[in-house]
Amino acid sequence: MASLRDVQNQIVSIKKTKQITKAMNMVASAKLRGAQGRIERFRPYADKFYEMLGDLAAGADSSVHPLLEVHEEIKTVGIVLTTSDRGLCGSFNANMINKALKLAAEKKAEGKAVKFYCVGKKGRDAVRKSEYEIAESYADEMSSFDFTLASSVGNKIIDAYLAEELDEVYLVFGKFISVGVQQATALPLLPIVSDDAEGEDSGSSAEYIYEPSVEGLLAELLPRFVNVQVYRGLLDTSCSEHAARMSAMDNASRACDDMTETLTLLYNKTRQAAITADLMDIVGGAEALKG
Repeated sequence: MASLRDVQNQIVSIKKTKQITKAMNMVASAKLRGAQGRIERFRPYADKFYEMLGDLAAGADSSVHPLLEVHEEIKTVGIVLTTSDRGLCGSFNANMINKALKLAAEKKAEGKAVKFYCVGKKGRDAVRKSEYEIAESYADEMSSFDFTLASSVGNKIIDAYLAEELDEVYLVFGKFISVGVQQATALPLLPIVSDDAEGEDSGSSAEYIYEPSVEGLLAELLPRFVNVQVYRGLLDTSCSEHAARMSAMDNASRACDDMTETLTLLYNKTRQAAITADLMDIVGGAEALKG
Protein backbone atom coordinates (compact mmCIF):
# COMPACT_ATOMS: atom_id res chain seq x y z
CA MET A 1 0.00 0.00 0.00
CA ALA A 2 1.26 3.51 -0.88
CA SER A 3 2.39 5.71 1.97
CA LEU A 4 0.40 8.74 3.11
CA ARG A 5 3.00 11.12 1.72
CA ASP A 6 2.92 9.46 -1.71
CA VAL A 7 -0.87 9.66 -1.93
CA GLN A 8 -0.85 13.26 -0.73
CA ASN A 9 1.75 14.21 -3.34
CA GLN A 10 -0.38 12.63 -6.06
CA ILE A 11 -3.43 14.61 -4.93
CA VAL A 12 -1.46 17.88 -4.97
CA SER A 13 -0.07 17.07 -8.44
CA ILE A 14 -3.52 16.31 -9.87
CA LYS A 15 -4.97 19.52 -8.41
CA LYS A 16 -2.21 21.51 -10.11
CA THR A 17 -2.94 19.72 -13.36
CA LYS A 18 -6.60 20.66 -13.02
CA GLN A 19 -5.64 24.32 -12.63
CA ILE A 20 -3.77 24.08 -15.96
CA THR A 21 -6.62 22.33 -17.78
CA LYS A 22 -9.16 24.85 -16.47
CA ALA A 23 -6.97 27.73 -17.62
CA MET A 24 -6.57 26.14 -21.08
CA ASN A 25 -10.33 25.60 -21.21
CA MET A 26 -10.94 29.29 -20.53
CA VAL A 27 -8.39 30.36 -23.16
CA ALA A 28 -9.91 28.00 -25.76
CA SER A 29 -13.39 29.29 -24.89
CA ALA A 30 -12.30 32.90 -25.45
CA LYS A 31 -10.61 32.02 -28.76
CA LEU A 32 -13.66 30.02 -29.83
CA ARG A 33 -15.93 33.03 -29.47
CA GLY A 34 -13.70 35.05 -31.77
CA ALA A 35 -13.29 32.24 -34.32
CA GLN A 36 -17.01 31.46 -34.28
CA GLY A 37 -17.79 35.10 -34.94
CA ARG A 38 -15.44 35.12 -37.94
CA ILE A 39 -16.91 32.00 -39.56
CA GLU A 40 -20.50 33.13 -38.93
CA ARG A 41 -19.77 36.46 -40.60
CA PHE A 42 -17.99 34.87 -43.56
CA ARG A 43 -20.38 31.98 -44.30
CA PRO A 44 -23.19 34.11 -45.84
CA TYR A 45 -20.66 35.69 -48.23
CA ALA A 46 -19.18 32.30 -49.17
CA ASP A 47 -22.64 30.76 -49.65
CA LYS A 48 -23.86 33.59 -51.87
CA PHE A 49 -20.59 33.54 -53.81
CA TYR A 50 -21.04 29.80 -54.40
CA GLU A 51 -24.67 30.26 -55.53
CA MET A 52 -23.87 33.14 -57.87
CA LEU A 53 -20.80 31.48 -59.37
CA GLY A 54 -22.72 28.22 -59.88
CA ASP A 55 -25.37 30.11 -61.82
CA LEU A 56 -22.70 31.90 -63.82
CA ALA A 57 -20.71 28.74 -64.60
CA ALA A 58 -23.83 26.74 -65.49
CA GLY A 59 -24.50 29.02 -68.45
CA ALA A 60 -20.92 28.97 -69.74
CA ASP A 61 -19.00 26.39 -71.68
CA SER A 62 -16.19 24.61 -69.82
CA SER A 63 -13.69 25.80 -72.41
CA VAL A 64 -14.26 29.42 -71.34
CA HIS A 65 -11.75 29.11 -68.49
CA PRO A 66 -9.09 26.48 -67.68
CA LEU A 67 -10.37 26.07 -64.10
CA LEU A 68 -13.67 24.77 -65.49
CA GLU A 69 -12.05 22.21 -67.77
CA VAL A 70 -11.89 18.60 -66.64
CA HIS A 71 -8.57 17.06 -67.66
CA GLU A 72 -8.92 14.10 -69.99
CA GLU A 73 -6.70 11.86 -67.86
CA ILE A 74 -6.48 12.15 -64.08
CA LYS A 75 -2.87 11.39 -63.18
CA THR A 76 -2.14 13.51 -60.10
CA VAL A 77 -4.43 14.50 -57.24
CA GLY A 78 -3.69 17.34 -54.84
CA ILE A 79 -5.02 17.29 -51.27
CA VAL A 80 -5.03 20.48 -49.19
CA LEU A 81 -4.98 19.26 -45.58
CA THR A 82 -5.78 21.79 -42.86
CA THR A 83 -5.03 20.93 -39.23
CA SER A 84 -3.92 22.80 -36.11
CA ASP A 85 -0.35 23.65 -35.15
CA ARG A 86 -0.82 22.50 -31.55
CA GLY A 87 -2.26 19.43 -29.92
CA LEU A 88 -4.33 18.87 -26.77
CA CYS A 89 -7.57 19.02 -28.76
CA GLY A 90 -8.72 15.42 -28.50
CA SER A 91 -9.10 13.42 -31.70
CA PHE A 92 -9.64 16.49 -33.90
CA ASN A 93 -6.32 16.39 -35.77
CA ALA A 94 -6.41 12.59 -36.02
CA ASN A 95 -9.83 12.78 -37.69
CA MET A 96 -8.57 15.29 -40.29
CA ILE A 97 -5.42 13.26 -40.97
CA ASN A 98 -7.31 9.96 -41.24
CA LYS A 99 -9.82 11.54 -43.64
CA ALA A 100 -7.03 12.85 -45.87
CA LEU A 101 -4.98 9.63 -45.81
CA LYS A 102 -8.09 7.56 -46.58
CA LEU A 103 -8.81 9.78 -49.58
CA ALA A 104 -5.18 9.52 -50.68
CA ALA A 105 -5.30 5.72 -50.39
CA GLU A 106 -8.43 5.61 -52.55
CA LYS A 107 -6.80 7.73 -55.24
CA LYS A 108 -3.61 5.68 -55.12
CA ALA A 109 -5.64 2.48 -55.53
CA GLU A 110 -7.02 4.00 -58.74
CA GLY A 111 -3.46 4.40 -60.02
CA LYS A 112 -3.15 8.15 -59.35
CA ALA A 113 -0.28 10.00 -57.73
CA VAL A 114 -1.05 12.13 -54.67
CA LYS A 115 0.53 15.39 -53.53
CA PHE A 116 -0.23 17.09 -50.23
CA TYR A 117 -0.48 20.79 -49.43
CA CYS A 118 -0.39 20.90 -45.63
CA VAL A 119 -1.59 23.88 -43.59
CA GLY A 120 -0.82 23.20 -39.94
CA LYS A 121 2.08 21.49 -38.21
CA LYS A 122 0.17 18.39 -37.08
CA GLY A 123 -0.93 17.46 -40.58
CA ARG A 124 2.51 18.13 -42.03
CA ASP A 125 4.22 15.92 -39.45
CA ALA A 126 1.75 13.08 -40.07
CA VAL A 127 2.12 13.19 -43.85
CA ARG A 128 5.91 13.25 -43.53
CA LYS A 129 5.68 9.82 -41.90
CA SER A 130 3.60 8.49 -44.78
CA GLU A 131 4.56 7.56 -48.32
CA TYR A 132 3.01 10.64 -49.93
CA GLU A 133 4.78 13.72 -51.25
CA ILE A 134 4.38 17.12 -49.61
CA ALA A 135 4.36 19.78 -52.32
CA GLU A 136 3.94 22.74 -49.93
CA SER A 137 3.62 23.12 -46.17
CA TYR A 138 2.56 26.04 -44.00
CA ALA A 139 3.43 25.63 -40.31
CA ASP A 140 2.82 27.99 -37.37
CA GLU A 141 0.16 29.88 -39.34
CA MET A 142 -3.12 28.72 -37.81
CA SER A 143 -2.83 30.71 -34.59
CA SER A 144 -3.15 33.98 -36.48
CA PHE A 145 -4.05 34.09 -40.17
CA ASP A 146 -6.04 36.17 -42.63
CA PHE A 147 -7.09 35.96 -46.27
CA THR A 148 -3.45 36.29 -47.33
CA LEU A 149 -2.75 32.71 -46.26
CA ALA A 150 -5.76 31.43 -48.22
CA SER A 151 -4.63 33.39 -51.28
CA SER A 152 -1.14 31.94 -51.02
CA VAL A 153 -2.43 28.35 -50.80
CA GLY A 154 -5.09 28.93 -53.46
CA ASN A 155 -2.68 30.50 -55.94
CA LYS A 156 -0.25 27.59 -55.50
CA ILE A 157 -2.83 24.97 -56.38
CA ILE A 158 -4.28 27.10 -59.21
CA ASP A 159 -0.84 27.47 -60.79
CA ALA A 160 -0.22 23.72 -60.45
CA TYR A 161 -3.61 22.95 -62.01
CA LEU A 162 -3.06 25.32 -64.93
CA ALA A 163 0.39 23.81 -65.50
CA GLU A 164 -1.28 20.35 -65.46
CA GLU A 165 0.83 19.29 -62.50
CA LEU A 166 -2.46 18.55 -60.74
CA ASP A 167 -5.60 17.12 -62.33
CA GLU A 168 -7.88 17.16 -59.27
CA VAL A 169 -7.71 19.06 -55.99
CA TYR A 170 -9.55 18.34 -52.72
CA LEU A 171 -9.74 20.39 -49.54
CA VAL A 172 -9.85 18.45 -46.25
CA PHE A 173 -10.94 20.55 -43.26
CA GLY A 174 -12.85 20.34 -39.99
CA LYS A 175 -16.37 21.66 -40.59
CA PHE A 176 -17.66 23.43 -37.49
CA ILE A 177 -21.22 22.32 -36.76
CA SER A 178 -21.44 22.97 -33.02
CA VAL A 179 -19.20 23.06 -29.96
CA GLY A 180 -19.60 19.32 -29.57
CA VAL A 181 -19.54 18.34 -33.26
CA GLN A 182 -16.72 18.96 -35.74
CA GLN A 183 -16.98 17.00 -38.97
CA ALA A 184 -14.00 15.96 -41.10
CA THR A 185 -14.95 17.05 -44.63
CA ALA A 186 -13.35 16.48 -48.06
CA LEU A 187 -14.48 19.17 -50.51
CA PRO A 188 -13.64 19.01 -54.25
CA LEU A 189 -11.92 22.28 -55.23
CA LEU A 190 -10.71 21.79 -58.80
CA PRO A 191 -11.99 21.49 -61.43
CA ILE A 192 -14.80 23.87 -60.50
CA VAL A 193 -18.19 22.36 -61.24
CA SER A 194 -21.71 23.45 -60.42
CA ASP A 195 -22.76 20.89 -57.80
CA ASP A 196 -26.34 21.15 -56.59
CA ALA A 197 -25.73 18.43 -53.99
CA GLU A 198 -23.24 20.47 -52.04
CA GLY A 199 -25.84 21.31 -49.44
CA GLU A 200 -26.68 24.86 -50.53
CA ASP A 201 -30.13 25.92 -51.75
CA SER A 202 -29.34 26.07 -55.42
CA GLY A 203 -32.98 25.90 -56.48
CA SER A 204 -33.30 29.69 -56.43
CA SER A 205 -35.19 31.14 -59.40
CA ALA A 206 -33.24 34.42 -59.27
CA GLU A 207 -31.94 35.67 -62.60
CA TYR A 208 -28.78 37.75 -62.88
CA ILE A 209 -27.69 40.25 -65.49
CA TYR A 210 -23.91 40.18 -65.85
CA GLU A 211 -21.70 42.97 -67.11
CA PRO A 212 -19.11 42.75 -68.58
CA SER A 213 -19.29 39.41 -70.39
CA VAL A 214 -19.59 36.06 -68.59
CA GLU A 215 -16.12 35.14 -69.83
CA GLY A 216 -14.61 38.28 -68.34
CA LEU A 217 -16.32 37.72 -65.01
CA LEU A 218 -15.25 34.09 -64.83
CA ALA A 219 -11.64 35.01 -65.47
CA GLU A 220 -11.78 37.32 -62.46
CA LEU A 221 -14.04 35.33 -60.11
CA LEU A 222 -12.91 31.72 -60.53
CA PRO A 223 -9.45 32.18 -58.92
CA ARG A 224 -11.06 34.24 -56.18
CA PHE A 225 -13.66 31.50 -55.66
CA VAL A 226 -10.90 28.96 -54.98
CA ASN A 227 -9.28 31.32 -52.46
CA VAL A 228 -12.65 31.92 -50.77
CA GLN A 229 -13.24 28.19 -50.38
CA VAL A 230 -9.75 27.69 -48.92
CA TYR A 231 -10.29 30.59 -46.51
CA ARG A 232 -13.63 29.16 -45.43
CA GLY A 233 -11.94 25.82 -44.78
CA LEU A 234 -9.26 27.53 -42.69
CA LEU A 235 -11.87 29.41 -40.64
CA ASP A 236 -13.88 26.23 -40.07
CA THR A 237 -10.75 24.33 -39.02
CA SER A 238 -9.66 27.09 -36.64
CA CYS A 239 -13.10 27.27 -35.02
CA SER A 240 -13.32 23.48 -34.78
CA GLU A 241 -9.85 23.31 -33.21
CA HIS A 242 -10.78 25.66 -30.37
CA ALA A 243 -14.10 23.87 -29.79
CA ALA A 244 -12.34 20.48 -29.68
CA ARG A 245 -9.67 21.80 -27.30
CA MET A 246 -12.28 23.33 -25.01
CA SER A 247 -14.15 20.01 -24.85
CA ALA A 248 -10.92 18.06 -24.30
CA MET A 249 -9.81 20.33 -21.45
CA ASP A 250 -13.28 20.15 -19.88
CA ASN A 251 -13.09 16.35 -19.98
CA ALA A 252 -9.58 16.48 -18.52
CA SER A 253 -10.77 18.69 -15.64
CA ARG A 254 -13.58 16.25 -14.84
CA ALA A 255 -11.10 13.36 -14.97
CA CYS A 256 -8.91 15.26 -12.46
CA ASP A 257 -11.90 15.59 -10.13
CA ASP A 258 -12.58 11.85 -10.37
CA MET A 259 -8.92 10.99 -9.69
CA THR A 260 -8.78 13.42 -6.77
CA GLU A 261 -11.89 11.83 -5.24
CA THR A 262 -10.45 8.33 -5.67
CA LEU A 263 -7.08 9.31 -4.19
CA THR A 264 -8.74 11.14 -1.29
CA LEU A 265 -10.65 7.97 -0.45
CA LEU A 266 -7.39 6.00 -0.67
CA TYR A 267 -5.66 8.58 1.55
CA ASN A 268 -8.39 8.27 4.20
CA LYS A 269 -8.25 4.48 4.11
CA THR A 270 -4.44 4.50 4.35
CA ARG A 271 -4.55 6.99 7.23
CA GLN A 272 -7.17 4.93 9.06
CA ALA A 273 -5.11 1.78 8.59
CA ALA A 274 -2.02 3.55 9.97
CA ILE A 275 -3.93 4.81 13.02
CA THR A 276 -5.38 1.35 13.62
CA ALA A 277 -1.89 -0.19 13.42
CA ASP A 278 -0.56 2.37 15.93
CA LEU A 279 -3.41 1.64 18.34
CA MET A 280 -2.79 -2.09 18.06
CA ASP A 281 0.88 -1.52 18.88
CA ILE A 282 -0.08 0.57 21.94
CA VAL A 283 -2.62 -1.99 23.15
CA GLY A 284 -0.17 -4.82 22.55
CA GLY A 285 2.54 -2.97 24.47
CA ALA A 286 0.18 -2.31 27.38
CA GLU A 287 -0.84 -5.97 27.57
CA ALA A 288 2.81 -7.00 27.48
CA LEU A 289 3.56 -4.71 30.46
CA LYS A 290 0.67 -6.18 32.43
CA GLY A 291 2.05 -9.64 31.82
